[in-house]
Amino acid sequence: MIAEAPSSKKILTKGNYAIAQAAINAGCECYFGYPITPQSEIGEFMSGKMQELGRAYVSAESELAAMNMVIGACSTGAKAMTSSSSCAVSLMQEALSYATSDELPVVLISVMRGGPGLGNIYPSQGDYFQATKGGGNGDYRLIVLAPSTVQECVDLTYKAFYLAHKYKNPTVLLADGLLGQMMEPVEFKEYPYPEIDNSSWALTGAKGRDGRVIRSYAPLAENQCVFLEKLFAKYKAIEENETEWEEIGTEDADVILVSFGSTSRNVKTAMKLCREKGIKAGFFRPITLFPFPSKRLSELASKTKKMISVEVNMGQMINDVRLAVNGKIPVELINKPVGAPPAPEEIVTRIEELI
Repeated sequence: MIAEAPSSKKILTKGNYAIAQAAINAGCECYFGYPITPQSEIGEFMSGKMQELGRAYVSAESELAAMNMVIGACSTGAKAMTSSSSCAVSLMQEALSYATSDELPVVLISVMRGGPGLGNIYPSQGDYFQATKGGGNGDYRLIVLAPSTVQECVDLTYKAFYLAHKYKNPTVLLADGLLGQMMEPVEFKEYPYPEIDNSSWALTGAKGRDGRVIRSYAPLAENQCVFLEKLFAKYKAIEENETEWEEIGTEDADVILVSFGSTSRNVKTAMKLCREKGIKAGFFRPITLFPFPSKRLSELASKTKKMISVEVNMGQMINDVRLAVNGKIPVELINKPVGAPPAPEEIVTRIEELI
């Protein structure tokens, strides 16, 4: 199916299988999940490989149970993850809020499908708000990484485990049904990040030392204020150190096309077609959706005439683009509610209408 171990050779594989193998290569010790299309192959793959390797695998009774199992495993410092999709990730929101407050290195693979509600199994980018704004209570943020290729599914799964443990913060790999199901050549390299020492906080038994407690409840308002200031100082550090994006042809662009995930593949082609037509178009892709590359977009807004956000939803990331631009230039939307992204030629036609 795919490589048994890290390999220098490229192997043709499906996005979901690539994510699962990357998690194993990253040292994932525990997987807890519940099947839902279009990510069910992740749990299917892990059900065999994790047991072969003597690692923990549980098919939970629900998505909520799966996320709480991940919280329990992460409290011991273990590398643990779950995977799910859209309406099922909605059931995890309370637990994600708790995990953020408890500062636990939870890894969630979210493979988006159409919504709202049960929706359908077609590709979508309709969970941008869910991932970046959150549905749990209180002031918190999740680190969110958005791959655009199957190779990036591997590379960013590695990074998700690293960032989750480096910052003790839940981290989401936000893919979509198209990436989960498509097949591309992939290279599985060795896990490239240093291992994080969790021994100072993990709950591993208190023999020979004072006991530890991981909890989110702060009975006094002043204590909660201090904690939130600390939490948001951490988010600021993540923003300063981990913000990542891709940009092409922005140095002389009159219009910059902004997109994320699999949709950006068609947008990149549309940018090239625009250039052939004499339209000075540039391309910008946020790779980290949180932290969002607002500073760079603000800089680009001073050099271009218009930005266009291209999304497979009713317009979600466009709000962050507009906040980054802060009224300097117009920001327009090209979108499709659900399904395969707009074709490059369709995007070009829409761009011509907007400019």
